[in-house]
Amino acid sequence: MYQASLASGEPASIGTGPAERPRTARLAALFSALISLALLIIVAKQLLEHPIYQILAMIPRSPGFWLAFAAYYLIGPAIEWAIYHKLWGLPFSGLAALLRKLVSNELLLGYLGEVQFYAWARGRLNMVAAPFGAIKDVTILSALTGNLATLLMLAGAWPFVSSGRLGMESRTVFVSLGVVLVTSFVILLLRQKLFSLPRRDLWFITAMHCLRIVAAVALAALMWHLALPAVDLVMWLVLATLRMLVSRLPLLPNKDLVFAGLAVFLLGQEAQIGSLMTMMAGLLLASHLCVGLIFATTDVVGDMLESRAKL
Repeated sequence: MYQASLASGEPASIGTGPAERPRTARLAALFSALISLALLIIVAKQLLEHPIYQILAMIPRSPGFWLAFAAYYLIGPAIEWAIYHKLWGLPFSGLAALLRKLVSNELLLGYLGEVQFYAWARGRLNMVAAPFGAIKDVTILSALTGNLATLLMLAGAWPFVSSGRLGMESRTVFVSLGVVLVTSFVILLLRQKLFSLPRRDLWFITAMHCLRIVAAVALAALMWHLALPAVDLVMWLVLATLRMLVSRLPLLPNKDLVFAGLAVFLLGQEAQIGSLMTMMAGLLLASHLCVGLIFATTDVVGDMLESRAKL
């Protein structure tokens, strides 16, 4: 089990004695409660704007589709759980905190989930003295691995991109490529100052992020194939790879329109592809809302009961 130390880059651990830890735990719990309240507000707003029955009417009834969707939804938190289980000995119950992190990032603000997970780790995990360094390294390596995957996918798809038939302007692609290269180069250049975990742990984290990317592409293709079996699975794999490429190019405008153009160009079934992607986006949103509602309600009720017990 990895025990973080002062070298982990944890700013709050310096000069923090036993008397300060209860106060830190209370602040972490208060922050988590505020995030939970924000989630409840966002969930209510989204439910009013996107009636769930319209989404449910489009969903396939195949058990295989639901198994593939569950695996696709859980692959990110599951991989992160495996990482933190190795680093901290994180128990299986920690998967709930990682699911909450996913929902916070998707419904509230990107990387807010990492802040909430940090607060949860500080307040709940006594075995972790300073979780900041590990969370920072995992987040940075996730971005770096995604950048490298983007470069590989762009190299493989370059004949399509350079032809101009996919609706992606060469200038925008080159500028986005430059941003990806520069950020990756800066991370690698400053790696000795940015990273705090041992090299062996860093390589393990990188391998797990690579596994997550490959699994996400494969599961997305499998879901689409099960929902629309008339299209060959290999073509769905190509489209899923291009979708991830489009989603990770930072300066590409109208990514949904670009991806729709990709789908029509490769598969030629505009109406069916459009309906399928709308259904998947709605299903993911509904899943985020359900998970967020469950965790936010549980947190708020739990805090109210705890406060009443202390009175």
